[in-house]
Amino acid sequence: MSESTELKVGVPGDTRLEKLNVEPPKSWLSRLPVVRDLKIAVGWQKGMLVTGLVLTAFFLIVAVFAPWIAPYGYAQIKGADGVAFPTQAPPSKAHIWGTTVGGFDVFSRTVWGARTAVIAIVVAVLLSIFAGVFLGLVSGYFGGWVDRVFVVIADAVYSFPSLLLAILMAIMISGGQSSLWGGILASGISITVVYIPQYFRTIRAEVIRIKDCAYVESAKVVGASTWRIMGRHLLRNSTRTLPVILTLNSSEAILTLAGLGFLGFGIEPTAAAEWGYDLNRSVADVTSGIWWTAVFPGLAIVLIVLGITLIGESLNDLADPRLRARKSAGEVIGSIEDTSVDSPNPDESLAAVAEEQALEAAETDPTERGGDTRTVADEYMVTQDPEIAVVVRDVPDESEGVIKR
Repeated sequence: MSESTELKVGVPGDTRLEKLNVEPPKSWLSRLPVVRDLKIAVGWQKGMLVTGLVLTAFFLIVAVFAPWIAPYGYAQIKGADGVAFPTQAPPSKAHIWGTTVGGFDVFSRTVWGARTAVIAIVVAVLLSIFAGVFLGLVSGYFGGWVDRVFVVIADAVYSFPSLLLAILMAIMISGGQSSLWGGILASGISITVVYIPQYFRTIRAEVIRIKDCAYVESAKVVGASTWRIMGRHLLRNSTRTLPVILTLNSSEAILTLAGLGFLGFGIEPTAAAEWGYDLNRSVADVTSGIWWTAVFPGLAIVLIVLGITLIGESLNDLADPRLRARKSAGEVIGSIEDTSVDSPNPDESLAAVAEEQALEAAETDPTERGGDTRTVADEYMVTQDPEIAVVVRDVPDESEGVIKR
């Protein structure tokens, strides 16, 4: 027996094992929340998710490649020849989106503003997640007076208007305006303080729900430490809704950052490009008919917020089992038509078929059937639908006054 024959498993001539298709193990990329949800999304859910991903990916690419996309710097007011840019110039070949009242190129400021917005979002969301998740774990697991103190503080912070709280924190941290990284950190910390209670309350509720489960009690019995239980068992099972909250808070963070810049508490214009500040400077231009200084920064804010919000809403719908299984109306109608009969009343169709077959049987063998077509129809309906057997055999025969069995 050759070595190749020894390695074969099965009956000689049986090729079913060779035709068996084994699914390869899934890669780490396919297990990511957005990628996994993109595969199971259908209908309008998938359309929303794809649209949001395209818009968000576009602004991420613009933010990463801003130095190569923007023709000028965010604070540049002179060309390479030393000639100053015209102020409030309409869109032209040299400045495709025109210039501002300060002589800045609108297209360059809008492109560079995407980088500022993305950096501020990353800083704010990361700080909010780490602080909120940690406090939620500690509060939900230990309970007692620690839980009561944290809940009171979170409720007090959550009761303040988010923009007003961000303004107060920005003034306390940087005095209102600062450099690029100082302004980003100030804006990020200001936004972080606003969103920590959301992560805290979500994680705390999940930890309280699962800390009495059997696997947590088993970990305590085998001697696992408190921090191991919190980090390995509770953390992994209490962060399912974080992607949804993260995306929704990211869109709100952009609006908060733009609000700070619009009110004059954001980043200095010579330190970085910021869409909120550009909108503030374009308020007087709009009344004079100079529309290009406000349209493009405002459109950038709308599109990036729309993209992130669509992702968050799609993930929220897919996380709900009742909405995840929802299909389009066309698919549902098609499946019903495939399984339905032509007649509007299936019982009438079944009875008609039974009578027809009974007549054929009586004509072919009248001695065996005895001309009783009703009995043949009853037997046929019983074989087709067991529920009819109860109806047919238990209904009283009024002509004879007895129940047929």
